[in-house]
Amino acid sequence: MFVTLIVVAALWGAATGLLVPRAAYRLSVEPEEPWRDNCEAGHVLAGPARGWLGAPACRSCATTSSPRSTATTTAPAPSNTPPPEATTAPATPRPLRLRTLTPAALTPAALTPTLLTALSCAALAAATGPRPELAVWLLCAPLAVLLATVDVRVHRLPDPLTLPLAAATPLLLLGAELLPYDAGSWFHALLGGLALGGGYFVLFLIRPSGMGFGDVKLALSLGAALGWYGWGVLFAGTFAGFLLGSLYGLGLVLARRGSRKSAIPFGPFMIGGALLGLLLGALSASP
Repeated sequence: MFVTLIVVAALWGAATGLLVPRAAYRLSVEPEEPWRDNCEAGHVLAGPARGWLGAPACRSCATTSSPRSTATTTAPAPSNTPPPEATTAPATPRPLRLRTLTPAALTPAALTPTLLTALSCAALAAATGPRPELAVWLLCAPLAVLLATVDVRVHRLPDPLTLPLAAATPLLLLGAELLPYDAGSWFHALLGGLALGGGYFVLFLIRPSGMGFGDVKLALSLGAALGWYGWGVLFAGTFAGFLLGSLYGLGLVLARRGSRKSAIPFGPFMIGGALLGLLLGALSASP
């Protein structure tokens, strides 16, 4: 049963991860711009949920060919070709090869969120086991990967994701505490969200150029998730996020691809540190 739980969680992560690239493409815009409604070729993004759910490529881009290769044609004969009755054998026409577009769902950029979501969900299932809070982690994991993807692309964490996640995480954990066999505390989760959000808000006031307000709103949901397992896990997950971000920044400096003042997307490191903290908390929690 335990192995089945991990497999089911991995399949859930893979299925929801396939939906991340489409939403990430639509949300990867500048702060003052609305989300995208068209694909790169100009086609309107359609599908379930008003085009938010679906493959990263629109249906037209995935199935159509280039305009000059929509039909098999033959090259015109040169003007000095002898008349048909003077030829002994007609030349075999050479058809032009159709050029098909590779679906964006098969590209590495689109498969990476799918793989990350599947691995994260499988790891959370292996560490948490059949506890009610696992449902909360599995529901939040695809949104976390989506947020990290958008932040890597445009260095922003959009409100349509951070605010609902900040409200949904404590509410879902409240439902988990009402069920038997939970291994956390909703009161600690609520305090953890307020504490981590408040701490990031102070950092934002001290240095607005180094800490975005989107990080503050993301900290509310991450703090609630980490606080579920107690203050030690909250500290460990927060420290891991700063450590991962610092190592990444140091690597950029050593590789001469940035300086100490270079801006980096901190959201993925916050999420990565929170994932490590949740794994630690779930493994150390009493059944």
